[in-house]
Amino acid sequence: MLKIAFVGLGAMGAPMAGHLHRAGYLVAVSNRSPDKARRFAAEHAGVLAVDDPRDLPKHADVVISAVTADADVIALAQALAVHAGAGFVLVDTSTIASTSAQKAAEILRARGADFLDAPVSGGVEGAKNGKLSVMLGGEAATLERVRGAIECFAARITHMGAVGAGQNTKAVNQVLVAGIAQAVTEGLALGQALGLEPERLLPTLLAGAAQSWFLEKRGATMLRNEFSVGFKLSLLHKDLGIVRQLAEQAGVDHSIVDKALHDYAELMRRGHGDEDISALIRLKRGR
Repeated sequence: MLKIAFVGLGAMGAPMAGHLHRAGYLVAVSNRSPDKARRFAAEHAGVLAVDDPRDLPKHADVVISAVTADADVIALAQALAVHAGAGFVLVDTSTIASTSAQKAAEILRARGADFLDAPVSGGVEGAKNGKLSVMLGGEAATLERVRGAIECFAARITHMGAVGAGQNTKAVNQVLVAGIAQAVTEGLALGQALGLEPERLLPTLLAGAAQSWFLEKRGATMLRNEFSVGFKLSLLHKDLGIVRQLAEQAGVDHSIVDKALHDYAELMRRGHGDEDISALIRLKRGR
């Protein structure tokens, strides 16, 4: 069985690592805040907390990461490359630019190791339930080596092509997420303004063509002004910056992305950056 280390124990990473532990794969964890890794290790028998990610290849065949920014992934690849060798793999589930994924692959392949870009969709619920959709770029043979581990937290794994294809697929995903959030929050703000009862409105909408994951999972909570669960809007804002660059390079329209970037920047300015993306309804209410 592969020995897996996990880097990045945030809202998504911690439950993903938990699934790997329950399946018997997880041997080590690391986190930017070492105390978080130590707490996780203390709560999961047989797992080692490793402060310096350069040491992870000494313990694991594969590192799976869930970090925040492009620079984090490249720095992790550089750290792992110190001791990585043939057969070692970094599987990154973060959302970054496809060019950054390709750079990370170059760093590791220069040492005989490999890299898969494997961004995920499904939110915190998907991570907790082990039902994420994984959109993956890299060598097919490398994917097959690590597929069993990824299946611990995935409902679907789709090989999209070479390194970078996973991130490009995630970019498309984030456009749809942003657009659906715009429509759902605007529609529900209108429903509130018209005095429609949520207990009747939501089941009616979910039974028809307006049905969506976002409406089902976030409709009731946003109407109750509960924004503590799910995907932080500051992270979607970060992702959409990447998406806009891709859209500009591809020469396609990006008006939905522009609108979302503007709105989430305004919510961040008001201090709501750590809230779920459904907090967009704050702006849609017009007050």
